[in-house]
Amino acid sequence: MASTMQSRELSVEGAIEFTPQVFDDERGIFLSPYQESAFSDATGNTLFRVAQTNHSRSQRGVVRGLHYTLTPPGCGKYVYCARGKTLDIAVDIRVGSPTFGRWDAVLLDTETFRAVYFPVGVAHGFVALEDDTVVSYLLSGEYVPEHELALSILDPELALPIPGEIEPILSARDLAAPTLEKAASDGLLPDYAECLAIDRALRSA
Repeated sequence: MASTMQSRELSVEGAIEFTPQVFDDERGIFLSPYQESAFSDATGNTLFRVAQTNHSRSQRGVVRGLHYTLTPPGCGKYVYCARGKTLDIAVDIRVGSPTFGRWDAVLLDTETFRAVYFPVGVAHGFVALEDDTVVSYLLSGEYVPEHELALSILDPELALPIPGEIEPILSARDLAAPTLEKAASDGLLPDYAECLAIDRALRSA
């Protein structure tokens, strides 16, 4: 079956936005947030084997992230918004990457049902723009608390596009997260070449 999904490369190397076709009739809507043929066309490979799915619900103003996984083991993500509206943010924190320190943002909502693929080593964050915003994730690895790391989403050097009318609501963990510069100096950032190798292994498993 031909793919009913469009793809677009983001400014962060390896991160990709996907937009499915939404079928609408008198009963409601139907769509496929992930389609293997479209993913393969865009990346030359299949998605990782899904080890865990996550579901978060947030009130307007909640800001989550920037989150990433210790590498190794690393973790790839495929993210979409099942309800509400969110500004989803990808930040390249892979030391040695051609787009290191660069970010991109995608509006995820229930009109377009866009999704974003995050390769291993790319940090993820989002801003909930409506109450009861639901974000769903496919993950290549299971949650292990000691492997989960965070960077400050309010880092002034990154200058991420958090809307001015939003009063950010952050967890204590995210408020205390280091800046990108501090994490780099402490040796907490993943290596680009290692991330690519893990990505290849995950997507050929």
